[in-house]
Amino acid sequence: MSETLIPPSFLFRLAVPCRHYSGTWAPTGVELDERYIMTSFHAELNQGPRFAELRLGWNAKGIYVNLRTTGKQQTPWCRDTRIDDSDGLTLLLDTRNVPDIHRAGRFCHRYVFLPQGAGRLLNDPVATLVPINRARENPKPAPRGSLQIVSEKRSDGYVISAHIGADAITGFDPAEHPHLGFNYAIVDRELGWQTFNLGPELPFMSDPSLWGTLELVK
Repeated sequence: MSETLIPPSFLFRLAVPCRHYSGTWAPTGVELDERYIMTSFHAELNQGPRFAELRLGWNAKGIYVNLRTTGKQQTPWCRDTRIDDSDGLTLLLDTRNVPDIHRAGRFCHRYVFLPQGAGRLLNDPVATLVPINRARENPKPAPRGSLQIVSEKRSDGYVISAHIGADAITGFDPAEHPHLGFNYAIVDRELGWQTFNLGPELPFMSDPSLWGTLELVK
């Protein structure tokens, strides 16, 4: 049997709804119910790994994130000084949803959330906006306090709750631009890559033409 060279999910421009969230960020994070679950087409269509559940919501104050990983036997490896090598979540957003560009522009964002890796004992979680490789232009820097995160260790993984403030998303305007370019990757040294549509063999981290669409719906 010959190997499939092109993953099935590559053949489609995939879109998912992101539902409106009526709550606000709290010191303990947010709780998004099952209506906010983001699917993994890479798992469903390409038989990629599935070891986590990602939930996303939105309102005028920004994007809200819940992540729960399971099935781990090892502690996540995270360092705020080695973001690209760390276990955690990368969330990719383009507030203008331009599907035919291969190099990111100023409306394209890469947010990284790690369950630990900061602080003197490396126990503090990390939320940061990092440059996209080969980008033609970068978004404006995230203001201090605009990225918030709490995390909790579990016996078989971890839980993250996070908030991306609207002022940390260049061009965020749900009324005028309710469709965002979108991709995500939950990276784990032990369990692999759970992603939205494609695996790490394709350069979706730096190429927005390989992203899908996140539809902000009420």
